[in-house]
Amino acid sequence: MRKRRVLRVLLIWGAAGFGVLAALFGIAWALTPIPDSTQKDATAQGSVIYYRDGKTVIARQGIDRRNVELAKVPRHVRDAVIAAENRSFYEDSGVSVKGTARALWSTVTGQQLQGGSTITQQLVRNYYSGLSQERSVVRKAKEIMISIKVDQSKSKDWVLEQYLNTIYFGRGANGVQAAARAYFGKDVEKLTVAQGAYLAAVIQQPSRFADPKGADLDAAEHRWQSVVKAMTETGALTPAEAAGQRFPELKAAKKPFQLKGQAQYMLQQVTDELNRRGYTDEDVNGGGLKIVTTFDKKLMEAAERAVKDTLPEATPKKVRTGLAAVDPTTGEVVAFYGGNPAKSQYDNAFSAKVMAGSTFKPYTLAAALESGLGLSTRVDGNSPMRVAADPDHPIPNDGGRSYGRIDLVTAIRNSVNTAFVDLAQKVGPRKVAATAEAMGIPAEQLEPHVDAASFPLGVASVSAVQNASGFATFANAGVHMETHVIKSVTDADGVKDVVKPAATQAIGEDAAADAVHAMRQVVQYGTGTAARLYNRPVAGKTGTTDDSAAVWFNGYTPQLATAVNMFRDDNETVSIPGYGVQFGGQLPAQVWRAFMTEALADEPVEQFPEPSGRDGGTGYDQPRDQGRDWGEDPPSREPEQWDQQPTPQETLPPSTDDEPPADLEPDENDQPETPEEESGPPATEAPEPEPTAGPDDDNSGVRPSPFG
Repeated sequence: MRKRRVLRVLLIWGAAGFGVLAALFGIAWALTPIPDSTQKDATAQGSVIYYRDGKTVIARQGIDRRNVELAKVPRHVRDAVIAAENRSFYEDSGVSVKGTARALWSTVTGQQLQGGSTITQQLVRNYYSGLSQERSVVRKAKEIMISIKVDQSKSKDWVLEQYLNTIYFGRGANGVQAAARAYFGKDVEKLTVAQGAYLAAVIQQPSRFADPKGADLDAAEHRWQSVVKAMTETGALTPAEAAGQRFPELKAAKKPFQLKGQAQYMLQQVTDELNRRGYTDEDVNGGGLKIVTTFDKKLMEAAERAVKDTLPEATPKKVRTGLAAVDPTTGEVVAFYGGNPAKSQYDNAFSAKVMAGSTFKPYTLAAALESGLGLSTRVDGNSPMRVAADPDHPIPNDGGRSYGRIDLVTAIRNSVNTAFVDLAQKVGPRKVAATAEAMGIPAEQLEPHVDAASFPLGVASVSAVQNASGFATFANAGVHMETHVIKSVTDADGVKDVVKPAATQAIGEDAAADAVHAMRQVVQYGTGTAARLYNRPVAGKTGTTDDSAAVWFNGYTPQLATAVNMFRDDNETVSIPGYGVQFGGQLPAQVWRAFMTEALADEPVEQFPEPSGRDGGTGYDQPRDQGRDWGEDPPSREPEQWDQQPTPQETLPPSTDDEPPADLEPDENDQPETPEEESGPPATEAPEPEPTAGPDDDNSGVRPSPFG
């Protein structure tokens, strides 16, 4: 009787306890929904940045993962994973009672670390946010309830697909596609049975089996054999098929991807442009983007060779050299040299900005031609010149040389300072600034200097890329193409976004053709003869700032515009032992020629358009904005900040009219006196041509890019 009473009490308490537990479980079940967000790293797919060929990798950003549909994963690979991790996957309810009990006991007692998680549980733990990796009863209970709910609401194939794309396989590979590439150098759909079994074996110990040697290799082979045997037990393989499997040869493990040389600078420019185009850093690091850049691998190498092979070994470490090459027809930066990333995070082609010197004079020339002046327009080339607004600071020519009244071709060929000061006063410095901006020089870099009498002489600072972009406008019949370093971006879903640069007619075609004609004389007969390419026409301009703190050569052919600059970290004179103080027509021109010779070696020879032959102020093409319908009232190209400014200032007569001094060849051991502008003789002597040419048909036009 007493025993019955005790049994009854125990049954009552047991039932009550079970009821309480059931109630608590019900409450917990109701309060534990499937998380509505995933872990950031669980779905993130790293982006890959390519050269312009779309095949050669420049850099990888973010997590190495490429999601694939389950249908692309071979059946034998799926079977191997199921045999290794969860044989009852297609039959269970998302959890294993035996495995869960074992795991809970391990967690409570701390006696062992053996798991018991199903594929669904592993996915829940690694896929959804809100679940930590700590070992606790509460976390395990949440994992179980969410796993059951996922199993009830999602198909088994969905779970397996997410699992295969989420799990870490070692070698930095997340997901089965990245693992197939990392271990066997092939896509997942091409994996053999043996290779699929190895990837399944890796899941338990990815770090140990990533690159196994010695005892670890023995353990990896044993684990692989266990997976193959398990596949026979699940019916995925017949005994004969299993007996025919051989341990697969693993591809040599690659070292973590490291950026080398100019790739560091390329990555920075690509990232900056992606941000400007609306892509966040999270998109880049986790969006699985395929980014094709404008950079040509061969031309990048040619740029580096041109600089390193041309500059003397004795070049001081403080001297920095930048090179930038732009395709005139597209605005694509196809190559650059930015210096040594180990020495400076700021590159010499995009980031570094130094005074343009006389490479700015062509913008003044373009403004004059666009305003209606012709190449035969006469300007004052005497030295020094006093500007009415600042008569106490006369502007001299190099060496104090006076040229008298000269036409614009003579002025650009000999880089006559006073002639361009006079020309800017005739045209108006605001017009010069507006033209330079339309051709690619940012307004904020021009505005602080626009009212200075020396503005047309290049006191504004520019980068090599900006200057190359400006000169590319001349080569492209006056059309400025927005400079860019990205050709296309394809997202993880395969949607491709092709960059379409803005095109603006900065100056008319006739003005561009006449400017090209004038700048050809610089290379043929003037200060830039060291840049001659004897098998094709070249136009360009040298540039040297006060005290040779920065020296330039900018030049172009119809297919490619390239700018080269040299300057020092401390803004002191650029001087090379044995070569003396540098000027734009010396080492910068030689670097330019070395690069262009290689870059254009396999390109057809194209001709510039003939000069318009229109002189005297009429007939130049009116500017227009390509691809835009302005109706009957096209807007001015001039930005608002350049409008309604003071009228051009008068120039006063020069105080002297000295004969020009004899040109001297710099001695190897002696350093010539610091110039205020171009100095040093041409590399070869040649008779000077007539300053202007007769009319001919204009054969200019937009051409397809030779760089693809």
